Amino acid sequence: MNKWEVLETIMQEGIIAVIRSETKEKAIKVAEALKKGGIKMLEITMTVPGSIDIIKELSEKYKGQDIVIGAGTVLDRETTRLCILSGARFIVSPHLDIEIIKLCNTYKILVIPGISSVKDIIKALEYGVDIMKLFPGEIMGPQAIKAFKGPIPQADFIPTGGVNLNNLKDWIKAGAVAVGVGSNLTRGQEEENYELIEKTAKEYVKEVKRVKAQMKI
Repeated sequence: MNKWEVLETIMQEGIIAVIRSETKEKAIKVAEALKKGGIKMLEITMTVPGSIDIIKELSEKYKGQDIVIGAGTVLDRETTRLCILSGARFIVSPHLDIEIIKLCNTYKILVIPGISSVKDIIKALEYGVDIMKLFPGEIMGPQAIKAFKGPIPQADFIPTGGVNLNNLKDWIKAGAVAVGVGSNLTRGQEEENYELIEKTAKEYVKEVKRVKAQMKI
């Protein structure tokens, strides 16, 4: 799947699952549960032990399927390259790092850098960034998207942090092209209740579709 197909999938699906687990084994089981629940965008964070190996394993496992594996919490250029070579189809960072963006552009990999100011947004646009991560979402709130898109309507955002079933509609209606959801989506992994994760994933997928359909009316 090329960069533009990944971008299109994000726009269509409207949700990226952010996977943070204590072990490699748990992360892989969480990914499978999310897939069964209808989630197509899976972000493996670099805080997970063996994250690079997980990306490689899942990329090979889901090759040819409509599941997109990406890397999250990527902090530097070196890690970015490792993730890309392991099969990551998108890179998410919590900050704006020009070197990460340039490397992703070289490989034609979608990059989603974290932003928190107008200065960040303008700099990201100058380097050809298509979507930005609004982070931390729980602090900035949906109103931040409206505020940023006022003077910069061409900027597109994915909020991460604090997104849940109750406020998901507020983010999308504020202008988010998609949302990044972590612990609120994967609750249950502590008890290894993967059926709960699958059930929760289905609820999120259903809610995203409902809100998007409502906005088209």
